[in-house]
This record gives sequence, C-alpha cells and structure tokens, in this order.
Amino acid sequence: MQLNELWFVLVCVLFVGFVFLEGFDFGVGMSTKFLAKNETEKRVLINTIGPFWDANEVWLLTAGGAMFAAFPNWYATLFSGYYLPFVVLLLALIARGVAFEFRGKLQASHWKKTWDWSIFLGSMLPPFLLGVLFSGLIKGLPVDKSMTMHAGFFDIVNLYTVVGGIAFVTLVYLHGLMFISLKTDGELRERARKAAFKMYLAAGAVVILFIALTAVFTDAFVKKGAILIPVFALAVVLYLALYPLLRGKKEGLSFTATGLILILVTASFFIALFPNVIISSTNAADSISLYQASSSPYSLKIMTVVASTMVPIVLAYTIWSYYVFRKRISTNEQLHY
Repeated sequence: MQLNELWFVLVCVLFVGFVFLEGFDFGVGMSTKFLAKNETEKRVLINTIGPFWDANEVWLLTAGGAMFAAFPNWYATLFSGYYLPFVVLLLALIARGVAFEFRGKLQASHWKKTWDWSIFLGSMLPPFLLGVLFSGLIKGLPVDKSMTMHAGFFDIVNLYTVVGGIAFVTLVYLHGLMFISLKTDGELRERARKAAFKMYLAAGAVVILFIALTAVFTDAFVKKGAILIPVFALAVVLYLALYPLLRGKKEGLSFTATGLILILVTASFFIALFPNVIISSTNAADSISLYQASSSPYSLKIMTVVASTMVPIVLAYTIWSYYVFRKRISTNEQLHY
C-alpha cells in the first residue's frame, strides 16, 4: 500500500471515529428536546456526554487537518466548494458547545430556552450536513480540470443528498437513545428504550430508501458492488438483529449494533469514492484522484511517523476516559452541567 492510499484510509478512519463517537453525542443533544420532561432530566442527559463531547469533536478537527496536510488539493476544492455548509456546521458546533456551559449560568426561562434550542439545532445540523456532504461526494459535483468546484444550490441540496442527511440524523438519534439507556436509570432509561422502538422503523425505512437511491443516482454499485453490497448487507443484518436486542434490554449490545451500523454506512462512502476523492459530475476525466490530490511522498512519510507515535496515545486516553466515566447517571446525583 502506498502512503497516499494509507492516508486515504486514515482520513476515512478519522471520519468514522467522529461519526461513531460524536454520533451518540448528537443523538443525546437532540433527545433533550424530545425525551426530557423537566429541567433535572435535561441536566442528566447533558451530563451523560459532559466528559466526552469536546474530546469527540477533536476527531473531526483531526480529519480536516489530515485532509489539509495529506491531500491539499482535496481540501482546497472541497472546502471552497462547500464553504457555506461548512460555515453553518462550524457555527452549529460552536453554539452547541457554548450552550453546554452557559445554559446553567442563569435560571431565567428565556435564557435556558435559547441555549436548549442551540443544543438541539447544534446536534441536528452537523450530522445532516455531513450526510449531505458525503452523499454529494459519491453522486458527483461540478469540478473542472483545474480542480475548481462550481457547485450551485441544487448540486449540493437535492433529493439524494437530503435523504443521505436525514439518514444520518435518524441513525445518530437512535445511537444516542441507545447511549442514554446505557448511561441512565429509572424512568428516563425506560423512556429512552421506548423512544428507540419508535425510531427503529423510521430510521430503517430512511436507510433502505437511501441505499435504493444510491443505486439510482450513483454508479457506486456498478463499480464497487463487490464490496458495497456485502457492507450494506451486513448493516441490514445488524439492523434486523437490533430489534430482539431492544426487546431483550441488551443495552450494551444494542449500542454496539447502532455504532457498527454507523461505521459501515460512513465507511461505504469512502469505499464508493476510492481511488477518487471527488467525483466530477460534468466530466469523469476531471474527477480528482487521491494520487493527484496528495502531498509529496516526503511529507506523507513525516506525517506517518508522527501519526504512528501519537495515535496510540490518543486511543489509550480515549479508552481510559470512557472507563473512568462508565457508571450510570441518575437524578439523585450532583449534576455539573
């Protein structure tokens, strides 16, 4: 495997890690609007992700940094063409992070309502925009031979990309409900399980629709069907297995199942892209391959040495932090958020 291929895989791993870890954060953030019935329950929900959400967001920053360093042409074309969606995504993440810290500073109802909406929108918009982004990449975008993207509104927002965004939102919401049932107890825990049952059919229907539209709007199955069909088949099997796990109150296995489904769905975009990083919708010859987009071999070599040193440390710290904060949170405890 060449170094530019290795770094394409690493960028994929970083995005997959972000969707898996920050996915349940987003799900919990959305659930504060639908699941919690009072202020104490909202605080319990926020406290379930309090020790993790900021560290989880680092995976997205690292993915962007890795794209910038390893594939500068990919980064330049993508971030210039998707400038406005990325700004909205960034503002949503900022508002959400500020809301976690600020909502408890005053007891005024309008103050808390403002920050509650910030948490909800800041948790819903990022997965939606990421779904739109990933879907647009494999559908194709208007890129010319100079690697410049000329994307209009309907190149970014169309039936296929919107369904991709909704699929991501429903999956991360279901993933968040699994996390809540794993991290809380009492009535809130039971309510999360009941809400997961309601979301089960909705999320499954949207994902199946998205897979069908992928066959219609892209050539992913034509070119990569030998890999993508087993990947989606495994995702469907896991989704079917989730129902008896929910009924049997196997909360740890249910959370693992939704996490694996998110991993498979996110990885499928990169599988469909390879060896390209951006597919041109105007002329296939203008598609940007990872070989055209990558940095020099020496830069990639230095990055590989640094990554091989630091990534194990980051992984060890992440595992340790989840172990330390593994116990359930109840309404009877002192809540910090």
